Amino acid sequence: MNVVIYARYSSHNQHETSIEGQLKVCYEYCEKNNYTIVGEYIDRAISGKTDNRPQFLRMIEDAAKKTFDYIIVYQLDRFSRNRYDSAIYKSKLKKYGVRVLSAKENITDDASGILIESILEGMAEYYSVELAQKVKRGMDLNAEKFLSTGGNVALGFKVDKDKHFQIDEETAPIVRYIFESYASGMTVTEITQHLNEQGYKTSRGVPFNKNSLRNMLQNKRYIGTYTYNGKEFPNAIPRIVTDELFNAVAERFNKNKRAPARAKAKVEYLLTTKLFCGYCREMMVGYSGTSKTGKKHHYYTCKSALKKNCKKKLVKKDVIEEYVIQKCRELLTPENIETIAQNAERISRKDRDNSNIKMLEKQLRDIERKQENLRQILIECPIESLRQQMYEEVPKLEEAKRSVETEIAKEEIGLFTITAQQVKFFLNELKKGNPDNIKYRKALINMFVNRIYLYDDGKITFIFNSGREPVEVDAELLDKIDNENKEAESSYLEQNAPAASFPHQDLVFFIQL
Repeated sequence: MNVVIYARYSSHNQHETSIEGQLKVCYEYCEKNNYTIVGEYIDRAISGKTDNRPQFLRMIEDAAKKTFDYIIVYQLDRFSRNRYDSAIYKSKLKKYGVRVLSAKENITDDASGILIESILEGMAEYYSVELAQKVKRGMDLNAEKFLSTGGNVALGFKVDKDKHFQIDEETAPIVRYIFESYASGMTVTEITQHLNEQGYKTSRGVPFNKNSLRNMLQNKRYIGTYTYNGKEFPNAIPRIVTDELFNAVAERFNKNKRAPARAKAKVEYLLTTKLFCGYCREMMVGYSGTSKTGKKHHYYTCKSALKKNCKKKLVKKDVIEEYVIQKCRELLTPENIETIAQNAERISRKDRDNSNIKMLEKQLRDIERKQENLRQILIECPIESLRQQMYEEVPKLEEAKRSVETEIAKEEIGLFTITAQQVKFFLNELKKGNPDNIKYRKALINMFVNRIYLYDDGKITFIFNSGREPVEVDAELLDKIDNENKEAESSYLEQNAPAASFPHQDLVFFIQL
């Protein structure tokens, strides 16, 4: 399994040698677990309370390339000391199938922080919906005036200070060249190659490719049509090409257009980064295939099993996901909601107490006490010379107070606190959700599931982020799992990779409190 190492030291209490120590422990951890290290990302003399860390941000971007499965850190506070940022960045990494592992700590996440990070992640997504609605209202108002609603501006255009679209005379000739070349018979590949040889870039500042060129050639904005939310408004913005040229390009497109292939529905594997092989502990990933009848089947498979290094069988995607969703919904009881809310608030308060804010607030109270004492002295002191000396202390204390208040403000920017009431409202809203909605299913899994270890003999080990009582499995569910896998199992026999069929044995669950 491919991994990268992230190491960091802050400037105030650590030094360069701490990087060497972190790397040594991380390398030993990777060797012990047979991980292949494919890269290192190191930030020197930078605090973990900020996400303005060049190597950290580059690592997050590189995760999108899906060249590694885990990020190994010495301890989780090396990844981030800001729990809110940690939750947000871990959420991004999940989309790429990447998890963060601690080399020094025995668990994948700090025990006291698992719950609050999952809550923060879920609440951030929930409240972003409200924010998106406000942003959309602003975009709607701009669209009514045919103004820019933000985002990338198409090549050949620029936006003035009043958000009106204007023709960019430097790049508009490139657009005309593309349309004229295609209409005259050049292929998309030939045009793309010529543009890149000349060093031209797209509106995003990257080389052209066939997709970006095809999108340009079909963009009605170039004939002055403003589009927003599926609606078109002709002659609303400046045009770059004529209707005749645009139509000639469209006609050639239609001639070259092949019969459309069957649309491939995007399949989301919701348990990615959560589901692991019980035998070798490798992550299980999405896998699909077509049976002799032409029916498409989707599975999870052990990454080692794909390389013939593990005996773990395939498991049908829909069956295991449906079962996990059911177990997550069972956790949303009134008692659990109350417990989770109280724990989240407690941990949030603890984070604040453990931060520098508490010390800074004490400094602020000391300064304010000195200011009050000084005021009393100035009122009561009868000696003019002594009073004059005291007056000189007033601006010094004011400056000290402003300085501490500034430090508190900086600390609070990176400290996200939540109340039990907020958490209860969020979880009760989650309880009302539609179990068939993909976003709802993802929210449930991300909220409650830490890890699932899957075996072929009917044993499943759950590690939930929260919960009180062990989960029991009835025979009816096991029958359903067994029956639903039979068709899939037969379709893969020809590939020597039979799907797991879950025989009637007890399933074991471990609930992490």
